Amino acid sequence: MSEELNDTTNLGEEIVMVLKTIFDPEIPVDIYELGLIYDVFVNESNEVKILMTLTTPNCPVAETLPMEVEEKIRSIDQVKEAEVEITFDPPWSQDLMSEEAKLELGLL
Repeated sequence: MSEELNDTTNLGEEIVMVLKTIFDPEIPVDIYELGLIYDVFVNESNEVKILMTLTTPNCPVAETLPMEVEEKIRSIDQVKEAEVEITFDPPWSQDLMSEEAKLELGLL
């Protein structure tokens, strides 16, 4: 059991590293540091579900960004399946951004 847990933890960390390579085209900060990723679920079968939001419901990348996230997560060898779910509850705000993102954007 602990080995299985370790595998999903390692995969979760790898997923976060991949998420940090995806940028919102309008903001020079990756989607993870922006706070657009609400949760990453990895089950024992290495099926992944990402719960994320967008900066606004009518965001120009509303169609393409979730697909890019899904494709990049699926490209990880251990991932069997990937699904991205978009939510606006709670709505995104600057409070969700990491300190690093706020610093990058001059908000600190």
